[in-house]
Amino acid sequence: MVTLDLRRLRLLRELEERGTLGAVAAALDYSPSSVSQQLAVLEKEAGARLLEKAGRGVRLTDAGRLLAQHAGVLLAAAEAAAADLAALGGEVRGTVRAGGLQSATRRLLVPAVAHMLARHPRVRTEITEIELEQALPELRLGTIDLVISDEYDGHPRPRPAGLRFALLHEEPLRLVLPAGHRLAGPGGPVALPELRDEVWAASDRGTGHHDMVVGSCRSIGGYEPDVRHRSSDADVQLELVRTTGAVALLPALTLPAAQDPALAIRDVAGQRLGRRLVVVRRDGPSPPALTGFLTVVTGQAHHLGTAGSGGRT
Repeated sequence: MVTLDLRRLRLLRELEERGTLGAVAAALDYSPSSVSQQLAVLEKEAGARLLEKAGRGVRLTDAGRLLAQHAGVLLAAAEAAAADLAALGGEVRGTVRAGGLQSATRRLLVPAVAHMLARHPRVRTEITEIELEQALPELRLGTIDLVISDEYDGHPRPRPAGLRFALLHEEPLRLVLPAGHRLAGPGGPVALPELRDEVWAASDRGTGHHDMVVGSCRSIGGYEPDVRHRSSDADVQLELVRTTGAVALLPALTLPAAQDPALAIRDVAGQRLGRRLVVVRRDGPSPPALTGFLTVVTGQAHHLGTAGSGGRT
């Protein structure tokens, strides 16, 4: 009878997802040699060759890929069993690992941690600032329990199988101009075509925000924007507007809560551009600690929606 260790199966599943022994070791805080040794033991347990040389690294054999698929099922079953057992207890306890982009971390996750400490003091909550693209492997592997991501009008996110997406918050996008800008005017909306010759600040290439800024200028304004400054920190983008004369297009949640005399914040004329914050987690049963945290995060999002908004984007 073959006996397989769940901890070693997790290493194999991690290798399938991350691709290299070094990446697995870095993610789990092991040394690459330790990961290699544990996978060698797993090969003996399985009675099959699971890895083969591939250049300077390794890759999974057919047997390795097959066992990694079964490992995913077994690990999910173990997680479901732990959730069911936790639900039998009277007191909510456990660990919740949550991540999100900066504005969601600041305005949703951090307040949620404070509420959890008051409501469920036996729950350990860990927060990581992370973009969805980086978080997807962590979600699938179970090293993160939920992530708050964003989605812009006209730029939908993919919906990978095995994950659950739920809307948390909707908000408009606002144009941010220097207070002395020629279009700052008396407070009326500004049309994107009028900003054809401006220097833009946006998030890093490959992010949803960068794609939205470029796509909106192309489709609505009819031009290729001069995105000269890039930072995924909205506070940096706002400072670029204040001090360099750049312009930006930012979600309401990332804007200053109080009026800033150096900035003119305007609606986009003739268009409804918005952003949605979405909570992403794995399919399947949630342990009480995660259920409690989701309830708190949802309540915080509702508060933002009713109180109004005013940052990594």
